[in-house]
Amino acid sequence: MAKRAQADDEMRRLSVEMRYLEQTAESLQQRISMVNAAITDLTYANATLDGIEKEKENTEMLVPIGGSSYVKVKLADSNKIIVGLGAGISSEKTLAEAKVTLKERLDELETTMNSAQQQFSQVAERINSGRGRLETLYAGQRQGKQ
Repeated sequence: MAKRAQADDEMRRLSVEMRYLEQTAESLQQRISMVNAAITDLTYANATLDGIEKEKENTEMLVPIGGSSYVKVKLADSNKIIVGLGAGISSEKTLAEAKVTLKERLDELETTMNSAQQQFSQVAERINSGRGRLETLYAGQRQGKQ
């Protein structure tokens, strides 16, 4: 009987741990999605700066305003870029400085992405091994009842 009580306790503990790990995995997936969106945004910004770098002043351009809509503008100064610093604060930088800033952010986000993906893999491994153990315990209890 003590063995059965021990198995019941382990099943309860594993069940709670599985729920916690599944919530952690879901949280990590959301974080990975947000970081991926930020990486995509910075990649587009870098590509835009590369394009602007090749243009001359007064060149007509289409600037995306969202919703697959654009506004036609003339490039006044391709060397003055306004870069967001965070918390609603922006700073004017040269094109080269802006590219360096965006590259640094992209590198940081890629490091964050790699870390989150590693954490997710570890959590997924623990979930799989825990589920396997739960199935083994459940099967053992079913055989004990027969």
